[in-house]
Formats: sequence, C-alpha cells, structure tokens
Amino acid sequence: MLVKNNYNECLTNLACSIQKYFGLNTKHNSIEYIDKILNEKQPKNVVVMLFDGMGSRILDRTLHENSFFRRNKVKEITTVFPATTTAATTSIRTGLNPIEHGWLGWNMYIAPIDETITLFLNSEKGKEEVSNNFLKVKDKLVQKTIVDQIKENTEYEAVELFPFGENKYNSLDEMLEIIKEECNKEGKKYIYAYDNEPDHSMHDFGPDDEKVKKLIEIRNTKVEQLCNNLSDSIIIIIADHGHKQVEHIYLKDYSKITQMLERTTSLEQRAVSFKIKKDYKEQFIREFNENFGKEFKLYSELEIIESHLFGEGEENELFREAIGDFIAIAESSNKCIITDGDEVLKSQHAGYSEDEIYIPLIVVDKC
Repeated sequence: MLVKNNYNECLTNLACSIQKYFGLNTKHNSIEYIDKILNEKQPKNVVVMLFDGMGSRILDRTLHENSFFRRNKVKEITTVFPATTTAATTSIRTGLNPIEHGWLGWNMYIAPIDETITLFLNSEKGKEEVSNNFLKVKDKLVQKTIVDQIKENTEYEAVELFPFGENKYNSLDEMLEIIKEECNKEGKKYIYAYDNEPDHSMHDFGPDDEKVKKLIEIRNTKVEQLCNNLSDSIIIIIADHGHKQVEHIYLKDYSKITQMLERTTSLEQRAVSFKIKKDYKEQFIREFNENFGKEFKLYSELEIIESHLFGEGEENELFREAIGDFIAIAESSNKCIITDGDEVLKSQHAGYSEDEIYIPLIVVDKC
C-alpha cells in the first residue's frame, strides 16, 4: 500500500526537534527547519500550541492569505496514521510513532483483557463506566511525555495545558494568559498547550460551517495578540489532523458482514479495524469489496505491517492484536462506517483525504 504520511516530517519529528533542543535522546529524525531556528535563536521559551482539527487545507479555506496563521505558515506537514487525536497528540507529546506508543485510535482492542476500549475515556466502547480491567493494563501504552522527560532529566522547566483534567484551563483566553505568564518567568522552558477547538464544533457542524470559521478566526486573532506580547520565544502552532464532512454507513444493515465479525469494529470510523472469525477471511474480503469497495480500500494485517502504516519503530506489545485482520481506509470518499457504540457525527477524520492528513506548521519568531 502507498503510505501518505511522511514519517520523516510529521508530528513525531517535530517532537524530536523539541527533544533535541532540550538535550533529550530521540528515537526518530527531527525537522531540519525547526532545529535550525531553535539552534540559531536559542529561545528561553519553546511554545507548542495544538488546535485540534485545524488542518492545513481547512485553514487555507477559512483565512485570507495575509492572516497571522497563514503568513507564518512555513509549510504543511502530515499527521501520523490514523489522522486522529488519540494517535496524533500522543506522538507530539512523546516523540514516538503510533506503532511504538500504542495509542492507535479512539476505540482500540486491548488483547490482555479482551475488551475494546475508548482510550481517552478509560471505558469499553459504547459504555460510560470506567473499565477497571483496562486501568490494570493501561501502562502497556506509553505514558511518559516530553514534559515528563524534561522534568526528570534536565534542569529546565516544562508545562502542559489542557481544557480537562485536574489543572484544566477554562477558556481560550485563560490558556493564552497562562502561556504568557509562563513565558515571563525565569528559566528555559517548554510549554505544550492543547485546545479541543475547532474539532469539537467541526464534529457537530462540519469543517466549513460559519461557526467553525469564526472559531478559527478568533484563534488567529488572539494568538497574534499573545505573540505580540512575548519575547525570547519561538511559538509553534500546529494541528493534530483535519476534518471531512461525512455520510454514514450503518454496518448493522449488512448482516452477511456482521455475522463474520469476531468482535466489534475498532480504531476509527474512517480507518476501521475488523477482526474476522476463523475461515471467513476470504469471504469477508469479497463481501466487503462488493458493498464498500468504491468507498474504502481494505488492507490486510500483513500489508499494514509491511507498509509501516503506523510508522517505524519497536512494536508496542498491544499493537499487533489491536490492528485486527484488516483495516478499511476511506481515501477519496466521504463515507464512514458506524457500529454499535459509535457516535454519529456530521464530520469525521482518520481517513486518507488531503483535508484530513495535512496539517500546518506555523512558526512565530519572537526572539
């Protein structure tokens, strides 16, 4: 298969540039442009702001070419596979590819407990209660971030900001104010800030809705205002993936296929993992391609492994079972596959369209 993700210039490699600047070991090559500006400028503060879902092609459709984000966009790079928050934000936070860190998708099959888990919620797919079984094996997925590495192995400071969790910020303005305060403190520092918009609204309204455009425009304006008040800092603005408005295929309407499934589908709705009952694999291929061959390309486990679709590196111990027997990827189509436990949303990601896989690399020099 043709792997569209550039694993020499993706979120993982950006993370490796940050690791290098703070004197940490890296598992992959870094991005030369980022290395050069960090080495030349030697900023006190390195700030990474990730706006969920703000793909490069969507950004270009939304903002005029002289807007702050677009005029500071160095280039577009790719996200990792699949183009989804679970895999992508873990790569920028760890400097590892998905094959290594193991956070493969929104829903992932965890073999030691035989459960399909919504990873960020710690619960079984379609259920609300936390899976205590998963909590017992969760450390098989990589937990240590670059922020952890900086704190443990260097004399420098590091901070992560999220709109959830124990020390959450409560608004975009608060996030930006915290970044400003941290940058004004003494000492060399790394700041990673995650914003769940415009992704949250894209899922509900679509990537080109006026509400979404307004959210991007607000972020463009407010980040520019922040940068105008910073010094001795390099600010990097990125996304984890883009978006595509979708039409839904309900798998329950295809009984011949559902009867062949050994367990529920996993990963994502536009990058769907299937585990098939013994002796049904050839029949499944025929049935799937007959019904969905125009919308999805079906790849076997062997094709996925040999192509390094999830990146190079040492396999996480949960990886092989999690990918299943096949992964179906929506490339040019706007379809997604829905099974029990999946949310039905207006826009999705994780497919292989340009709107989904290309993200902006925006760099602001305030040194």
